[in-house]
Amino acid sequence: MPKEYKTIEEVAGPLMLVKGVTGVNYNELAEIELKNGQKRRCKVLELDGENALVQLFESSTGINLSNSKVKFLGRSLEFGVSEDMLSRIFDGLGRPIDSGPELLPEKRLDINGLPMNPAARNYPQEFIQTGISAIDGLNTLVRGQKLPIFSVSGLPCAAFAAQIARQAKVRGVEEPFAVVFAAMGITFEEANFFTQSFKKTGAIDRAVMFLNLANDPVIERIATPRMALTAAEYLAFDKGMHVLVILTDITNYADALREVSAARKEVPGRRGYPGYMYTDLASLYERAGRQKGKPGSITMIPILTMPEDDKTHPIPDLTGYITEGQIILSRELYRKGIAPPIDVLPSLSRLKDKGIGAGKTRADHSSTMNQIFAAYARGKDAKELMVVLGEAALTEMDKLYAKFADEFEKNYVSQGYETDRSIEDTLKIGWQLLSILPKSELKRINNEFIDQYYIK
Repeated sequence: MPKEYKTIEEVAGPLMLVKGVTGVNYNELAEIELKNGQKRRCKVLELDGENALVQLFESSTGINLSNSKVKFLGRSLEFGVSEDMLSRIFDGLGRPIDSGPELLPEKRLDINGLPMNPAARNYPQEFIQTGISAIDGLNTLVRGQKLPIFSVSGLPCAAFAAQIARQAKVRGVEEPFAVVFAAMGITFEEANFFTQSFKKTGAIDRAVMFLNLANDPVIERIATPRMALTAAEYLAFDKGMHVLVILTDITNYADALREVSAARKEVPGRRGYPGYMYTDLASLYERAGRQKGKPGSITMIPILTMPEDDKTHPIPDLTGYITEGQIILSRELYRKGIAPPIDVLPSLSRLKDKGIGAGKTRADHSSTMNQIFAAYARGKDAKELMVVLGEAALTEMDKLYAKFADEFEKNYVSQGYETDRSIEDTLKIGWQLLSILPKSELKRINNEFIDQYYIK
């Protein structure tokens, strides 16, 4: 039976020091009971001999040191999982908040998960269709990949995240597919937007949602992505489903880490973030992937807002090291009315070549993708030259490339947040754009594809 202690020495913000404890483990769950019978959950953050530093999941307001008692539960924070999670909405600690019944769990899993053995990983190589041309056509998402989205403040990344969650699918109806969506530190308006967006389109039927609001406790924000990934691991590796995990906003998560680190009086690292932030983010991101011998997979799209639009800020910088590419949203394109404002040139999916081609998308995909990248880059250069020297300084070919760049942004990248394009639609639009240029300029594409798809 769990032992109770009345030896609370000190409370400072979300932290509490309990003295004289025995047999307690790191990360162990505990309950503090107040004089009025109210209970609040906490977990062990640090052990020093017989002293335990615990972190409260809820407010420390009203805790009387002499009248409160702490009970250590002998287990870490767990989430009860079952297939009934689909179509349900939970808070950051895994409690239902959708007015539905309590979940009857098939089993309870530690939210910290287990690291995936690198030798047991399967290489990501199957295409996931998001319905967004700038991703599917140019920076393709592959099953088991970690592909973050780097946004900047003020851009509609919430609408973009909801669009991906609604539209993403594995090609072929025989494949069971689910979306696990976790939002951290969001406002009531954003929470309502995500909920209504999922319900309106019916996407909620194959989704599990975790919503942590900005006024919820900081420690809950740290637990939220782990709850989501525990649900995803169960669906993928126990139930054989292909799961897309969307985490937004990782910046709020990292700020919560910094807040807890400051409360513990730890020595700060870059920009005040804890020195272990790389390890902490890796413990989340590396839970995505495919396991040998198991049909399911976890594909992850973490979304983060770059503070001060700075790609070298610790959060996007460390995320870039751990993940396989990035999709970058551009303030300049947003001002032009391009939606979603994806800047395709600095964006990158390192695994895109593994998920495209004959049998996956289409045989001409790879060469048309390379040609579109090259043509857009030259078109942007021509437009910059036009700003400096005027249109008269451009050759007729440069003017064609400048036209290509404009049409590319207007018709290929910009599609709004409700349009769901198949990969065939995306490739067709790509060929319509390439047909602006003469055939002699399409040096990266085989003649057989030009003969088949070029629009005269």
